[in-house]
Amino acid sequence: MMEQQHQVDRVLNGDVRAAARLIRDIDDGIPAAKTVLKALYPHTGKAYVIGISGFPGVGKSTLVDQMIQQFRAEGKRLGVLAVDPTSPFSGGAMLGDRVRMQRHGTDPEVFIRSLATRGHFGGVTRSTQSIIDVLDAMGKEIILVETVGVGQDEVDIVTTAHTTIITVIPGMGDDIQAIKAGILEVADIFVINKADREGVERTRNDLNAMLEMNDSNGTWLPPIVETEAVRNRGISELLSQVENHKAFLFGGDRKCLRERLRKRAWKDLTDTIKETVTTEIIDRLQALPSFDAMIDGLVDKQTDPFTLCEDLLEEFYAGKEKDGVPVAGQKDR
Repeated sequence: MMEQQHQVDRVLNGDVRAAARLIRDIDDGIPAAKTVLKALYPHTGKAYVIGISGFPGVGKSTLVDQMIQQFRAEGKRLGVLAVDPTSPFSGGAMLGDRVRMQRHGTDPEVFIRSLATRGHFGGVTRSTQSIIDVLDAMGKEIILVETVGVGQDEVDIVTTAHTTIITVIPGMGDDIQAIKAGILEVADIFVINKADREGVERTRNDLNAMLEMNDSNGTWLPPIVETEAVRNRGISELLSQVENHKAFLFGGDRKCLRERLRKRAWKDLTDTIKETVTTEIIDRLQALPSFDAMIDGLVDKQTDPFTLCEDLLEEFYAGKEKDGVPVAGQKDR
């Protein structure tokens, strides 16, 4: 316990090594990390979280790299999380953060980390929120979260970030894809990157038409910013719009901010419950003497996964145990 308190103190003091060790433990699912996270939680909520999402190939990483450069020029302390596809072999992130953002890797005020999605389709893993909390507690003023993509099931970033930036490019049909994916409700700012390409006007017009069809009811209307990230063009305007959105959230009665924080808290709680309960049930299931017989029963079509799941859950929650382990899958049919 004293060691964990020492780790808490080091993280709160901005110790990079302590934070890196804790983040590794979180990503690896080490149980002791939860004790540290509990102690850090009251010290979170100060950082401003910006999500950057979009289809593969739109230049999100280059955009993030330029945003880091400009925020650092303003003296901001940054945390950067790149949520990457999971390697099917190692289970780790396939893309290396320092390959894409190498020039910031030695800056002591910039903490960059790649995270694997581990099969999570929402673009943001459960551990991502915990790692955001770590960066928040260690004093990072701005946290950039780059997600793996956008789609109907990949909009978790909206409940994680204060400001969500959706990136598209001209000439690839991203405008039509965006309409299909329903990301109008997700985006706080639209970025048309690689704006030197042909078709930028059509993309802007399509996005404007989509926005005009949506009734904002006097709330925030997402602006459209054109950028050429590789040339550092349009980045200042983008950060200006981020600041405008921040002023919108924190101004007036803060109703929109409160609603956003409540959605984040709800997702954080439900994801924690899902992860905890699922892990517990799977661990107990694999400890059953009848586990192999259950799998054989599925293979031989003697039962089905739905019936087996219902029986297992009924026995787990009914407290039917033998030697401390639930006896499941042995009902008379």
